[in-house]
Amino acid sequence: MNSSIYIRLASANMKNNWKTYIPYIFTAILTVMMYYIMDSLSQNGSVKEENVQLILNYACRIIVVFSVIFLFYTNSFLIKRRKKEIGVYNILGMGKRHIAKMLTIETIFTAIVSVAAGLALGVAFSKLMWLVLLRILHYDVGMNFEVSAAAMVRTLVLFGVIFAMTLCYNLLQIRLANPVELLRGSNQGEKEPKTKWVLTLFGILALGIGYYIALTTESPIAALEAFFLAVICVVLGTYALFIAGSIALLKMLRKNKKYYYKMKHFTAISGMIYRMKQNAVGLANICILSTMVLVMVSTTVSLYVGMEDVLKTRFPHEIAITKYKTNAEDEERIREIVVEETEKNEVEITDELEYHIAALSAVKEGTHFFLTDQGSYGTKNVCEFYMILQEDYNRMESDDMSLAPDEVIVYTTEKALYGKNTIQIDDQTYRVAKELKSMKLEPKNASRIVEGYYVIFADEAPIQAFLQSVSENSSLQEEWKQRSYAMQHKWSFDLKGKEKDCTAATEGMQGRITNEIGDSVYESREMSRGSFYSLYGSLLFIGIYLGFLFLMATVLIIYYKQISEGYDDKERYQIMQKVGMSKREVRSSIRSQILTVFFLPLVVAIIHIAVAFKVITKLLAVLNLVNVPLFLSCTIATVVVFAIFYGIVFGMTAKEYYRIVN
Repeated sequence: MNSSIYIRLASANMKNNWKTYIPYIFTAILTVMMYYIMDSLSQNGSVKEENVQLILNYACRIIVVFSVIFLFYTNSFLIKRRKKEIGVYNILGMGKRHIAKMLTIETIFTAIVSVAAGLALGVAFSKLMWLVLLRILHYDVGMNFEVSAAAMVRTLVLFGVIFAMTLCYNLLQIRLANPVELLRGSNQGEKEPKTKWVLTLFGILALGIGYYIALTTESPIAALEAFFLAVICVVLGTYALFIAGSIALLKMLRKNKKYYYKMKHFTAISGMIYRMKQNAVGLANICILSTMVLVMVSTTVSLYVGMEDVLKTRFPHEIAITKYKTNAEDEERIREIVVEETEKNEVEITDELEYHIAALSAVKEGTHFFLTDQGSYGTKNVCEFYMILQEDYNRMESDDMSLAPDEVIVYTTEKALYGKNTIQIDDQTYRVAKELKSMKLEPKNASRIVEGYYVIFADEAPIQAFLQSVSENSSLQEEWKQRSYAMQHKWSFDLKGKEKDCTAATEGMQGRITNEIGDSVYESREMSRGSFYSLYGSLLFIGIYLGFLFLMATVLIIYYKQISEGYDDKERYQIMQKVGMSKREVRSSIRSQILTVFFLPLVVAIIHIAVAFKVITKLLAVLNLVNVPLFLSCTIATVVVFAIFYGIVFGMTAKEYYRIVN
C-alpha cells in the first residue's frame, strides 16, 4: 500500500474519533508543558536556597512518574474504544502489519503535536510560573529566569520514550487479538462479573489497617514512621473495594428479594453491577487522585497561611543564643555584646529567659531512664532528657524551692503528667519533690517529635556525672564529645522598639556573637523568616501545581468514563424500553445510577481525608504547625471548593453523555 494511504487513514481516524483524541492530546500538551516548567525551575542554577531546589526536584520526579502512568492509562482507553474499528479494517482485508503502520503514524502525529505545543506553552508560561513562585516565597532566593535548553532535551526524551512505549503496547494488543475479539472491542466482558470474595476481604483488611494506623497514631515520630504504610494500605484497599467489594455488595443487595424486586431498585442494582465492573478502576483512580488533591492543597495552604503560628512555635522568643561548653568568661562577653547593641540601637530587652542546661537522649522504661547519645531516635520509647540547675529554675519561675541532693523536680512536655514518686536515671534513684504542670521554658508542646523531660537538680555534680558517663560510652569524636556532653548556656528574649532599630540590633548581635564567641549559635525569628517562607512557600507552590495536574487527570478520567458509559448505555436504553419501561423511567433509573457511581469516589475521598485528619495534624506538628483549627478550616474550605468543581465537571460531562445515548 502507498504510504500516503496510511497518512490519510490515520488522519480520517483521528478526525472521526475527535471526542476521544482531542481531550487526550490536550492533556498530553498540558502534561508536557507542566513537566518542562518544573524541570526548568528545578534545574535553575541560580537557586541559592537548598530547600527550594530540593522540593522542586522531588516535584519533577513525581511528574515523571505521573506522566508515565497517566498517559498509559488514557492511551489504554483510546485503544479500547478503537478496537471495533480496527477489527473492521482487519475483516475487510487490511493486515495487522498495515494496521500497525497506521497506528504508528497516528502516534507520531500525536507525539509531535503534544510535545511541540507543550514545549511552546512551557516556554511561554515558564516566566509566569517563575514570577508566581517568587511571589509566594516573599523573599529573594537568588533565582533568575532562564529558558532551559537542557530541560527541552529532557522533555523530548521523556515524552518520546512514553509515546514509544504506548505505541508498543497498542501494537502488542493488536497482534495478540483475533478479528472477532477486535470486533467485540469495548463490549468484551458483558457477562455478569463474578464475586471475588478474596479480593473483597483483602480490601476490607487493607483499608481497616490503614484507618487503624491513622486513628491510633498519637506521637509525631510514630506518624512519620507509619504514615506511608497507612497510605499504601488505603490505596490498595480502595482499589480492591472498588473492583471487588462494590460488586459483592451489589450482589448481596440483589439476594435480598424484598429490596431487589422493586422497580427503582431492580434496574438500578442490575445496571450498577455492570457499571462497576467496567469502571471500577477508573472510579478508584478518581478517588485516589481526589484524595491526593485534597490532602496536598489543604496541608500546604494551612502551612503557608499559618506561617506566623509556625514561627512563634519554632521560636518562642525573638532571639535565642546558645553557648556550648559554656564558661563564665564567654557568658559575660555575650551579655556585654547584647547590652552594647541594644543600647546603641535604642531597644529594650523584654521577656527574657536565661539558664544552664544539659541535653541528652534517654530510653524510658516506666520510671527508669537510660541515658544515651544525643539524637538517638531509633528506639520506640526514646525521649529527650534535659537537666537544669535549681538556682536557674528558681530565677526563671520566681520560685524558692530548696532541693535535697536526692530530690528532683520533674516536668514533661506531654499533656499527661509523669505521675510517679520516684525517678531512676541510669543507676541513680531520686525522689520527685514536685511535678510541674507548666514551665516557662517550654509549655506543653504538641509539635515535638518525641517526648521531652525536664529534671531540676539541687546542684551541678550529678549532672556532670551523667554527662561524663554518656561521653565515655559515646562513639563521637573527642572534639564533639566535649561540645555535646557539657553544660550549655541559653539566653532567649524579645526586643521592644522600632522595627528598624530591632532589626539593626538583631543583625549587630548576630555578627558579633558569630565572630567573637566560638562554639555558639545565634537564632532570630525575624532573620529565619526568609528560610521558612522559602520552605513552606515552595511546598505551597508544589501543592497547588501538582494539585492542578492531578485535577486535570481527574477531569479527563471522568470525561472518558462518561463517554464510555454513554456508548454502553445507548443499547441499554433501547432494551429497557423494549421490555416495557417508559422513557421517563429509563432516564430516571440510569440517572440515579450515574449520580451514585459518579459521586461515590468523592464521598470515599472525603471519608479518607476525615480519617487521615488526625495523623496529618501530627505530621504538621513536626513542621511546627500546631494550630489544628486553622488546618480544619483549610481542609473544609478545600473540600467544599473541590466538591463544587467536581459537580461542575459532572454537569459538563453529563451533557455529552446524554447527547450520546439520545
